[in-house]
Amino acid sequence: MKTEVFITGGGIGGLTLALKLVRAGIDVVMVEKLPGKQPVYKGELLQPKSMQIFDGLLVYDEVASNAQIIEVLDLIELSKSLKVKEQSFMDYTVIPGKYNAAYMIHHEVLKKIIRQEAEKYPNFHYFNGASCKEIDVTTATVQKGKDQFKVEADFFIGAEGRASVTRQAMGIKVEPIKYNHHFITVTFPRPANFVGGQIFSSYNRFLGLFPLPDYQVRSVYLIPAGDYKKIKEKPIDHFHKLYTELAPSIDGYVQKLEDWSKIQLMIPIMYHVDSYVKGNKAIIGDAAHAVHPMAGEGMNMAIQDADILGELLVDMYKTSSLNPSNLKFYQNVRMERAEYLIQLSHLSALAYSFPFQPVSWLRSKTFERMEEDPVLHFKQMLNVSGLGMWKESVRDRFIQGGVMPTRKKELPSEKKEMKLFSAEDDYPWKWKGLS
Repeated sequence: MKTEVFITGGGIGGLTLALKLVRAGIDVVMVEKLPGKQPVYKGELLQPKSMQIFDGLLVYDEVASNAQIIEVLDLIELSKSLKVKEQSFMDYTVIPGKYNAAYMIHHEVLKKIIRQEAEKYPNFHYFNGASCKEIDVTTATVQKGKDQFKVEADFFIGAEGRASVTRQAMGIKVEPIKYNHHFITVTFPRPANFVGGQIFSSYNRFLGLFPLPDYQVRSVYLIPAGDYKKIKEKPIDHFHKLYTELAPSIDGYVQKLEDWSKIQLMIPIMYHVDSYVKGNKAIIGDAAHAVHPMAGEGMNMAIQDADILGELLVDMYKTSSLNPSNLKFYQNVRMERAEYLIQLSHLSALAYSFPFQPVSWLRSKTFERMEEDPVLHFKQMLNVSGLGMWKESVRDRFIQGGVMPTRKKELPSEKKEMKLFSAEDDYPWKWKGLS
């Protein structure tokens, strides 16, 4: 079999890349190892940049209609006795323009939307229940059941996650960083009026609640690393109490979970490879970087990788500039942005993962000042959204630490818009030229 672009991994990132390519007439072969719905939890929060990308792929309306919009995320700090002590918020609507909200969508629903759109194109060849065994310079070896076949391609893209065959073929190693905590995660029914995201935290506890469509809510509860087995030995009532003590509004709803069967363990890790490309191969998403889930960026980073790499490959084929050295444009654009979000998520994890009251106090004060300072608030939301990157200054750090007073003047829309990534920021080769 011959194709132009071979993609290993049919997750959200790989499918986004495939859709972008096939819409431009590029022939794509994709192999996806899992034959059906994935049994483990995958990302469900779409940041504004992802929605902008889906708009360009003409699936925005369908994604939005199958999702629950989140404009505001409430941050609720509790006292030692679990009474509300401080409350602040993160407001996506401070971002100018159309893409100023996050969306929660069931992972498998999103996959289906993108895959079905790609399947409208005859140049999309999708092999479900097939895995890539090895890749050399020009050929991938694919196993489907007892059958094995070869695929020749111009370019090989690894979107297969942490255990990446493509990354191995590139000779790139990863060194994961582990954390002192894990999460238990599960979806259960929610009240109809529960429509915004909420994070409850005390000096030693953390619960995140994010509304999904169909009156459901995705939850993440922080536990010490290694405690999952011990917690599961307790009656399910113990789990209910862990949640309702922090969030009384879900009392009567979390109890719909009658046993531990749907409750999963999520183990956060972090890594960032030193190269995304080698020769005619490139990696995206978790194959290239793993991010702590605290800031809800993992799936979105894969989508953003796919957008930049996809646009680059489309232009390379349009201009017959198939020199693999052009792939460096993708790495140059994405690596710095990914590293910044990885560190942002890492700092968020540290802020919640140490069970000490001084850490709790500092965290609540930092978020309070961020809410009160329009510049800090916009910077935080801009960086999280993926629509731009505005790093914090020394002055920002002093304001967060209480050394300097908060700014009160609102940023004008014109200045906010200047901080959004431009087409030249995203696709610099369109101005610099391809080789």
